[in-house]
Amino acid sequence: MRIFYLLLALTVASCTATHQQTASDKVPSSAALYIDGKVYGSYFQQHAAEYKALCFQAFNIARLRVEAYQPVSSLPLCIVTDIDETILDNSPYQTSRNLAGLDYDLETWKQWTEKSQADTVPGSGSFLNFVAQKKIEVFYITNRTEAERKGTLINLQKLGLPFADSAHLLLKSTTSGKEPRRKTISENHEIILLLGDNLADFTMLFDKKSLSERDAQVKYLANLFGNRFIVLPNSVYGDWEHALFQYQYNLSAKQKDSLIRASLKTQ
Repeated sequence: MRIFYLLLALTVASCTATHQQTASDKVPSSAALYIDGKVYGSYFQQHAAEYKALCFQAFNIARLRVEAYQPVSSLPLCIVTDIDETILDNSPYQTSRNLAGLDYDLETWKQWTEKSQADTVPGSGSFLNFVAQKKIEVFYITNRTEAERKGTLINLQKLGLPFADSAHLLLKSTTSGKEPRRKTISENHEIILLLGDNLADFTMLFDKKSLSERDAQVKYLANLFGNRFIVLPNSVYGDWEHALFQYQYNLSAKQKDSLIRASLKTQ
């Protein structure tokens, strides 16, 4: 029995030491809402049948819009889509970071994209291949960087997604705003639909706008959602949280947590 307790004490001491070695990198408990909320969001993305239903609903509507579309020019037709959380599911990366008490980090993100292991968002592969069968091109506009081109293309190709080539992959260069890239495509193609999980994937009217401005623009453009704009669900990250933080990307997790708590409505 004494041996048992001795071993137990050593195990606890070992675990404590390991925790102490990494504690400085982790989010403090006072910021638990910010990180733990992301874990819960990832659980929803990975396991909720409702999440899958929302994705299928989005792509079903997109399919109807493609089938009913009447060209307005002689230009070749295309759709424009975001990649992350619209076509590819990156929840394994986000979950690993958050369960360790950490948030997104550019270097670890690049390590993830280099693996080319992301799976498809439910329904995305079927929809994109349907579009290709209609002889409609697919352009991918993403804020992944040039350094991620190879891993991104390999990932898209492994999943059998159409137009997975450099000519149809428009990466981030000098700005995260996607309007210049959309304009480049529209010079030689007629865009039927735009798909994304972030409102800035559709129009520059949402680029780095405040919470109230985003709400106002959504109401103003209400008729476009489900018609020209197809929105995929993402409860883990996006401009919806950056707007709350006023696009201050250097805020600590504790500061972000405080802003979230202060913004919530209670009874």
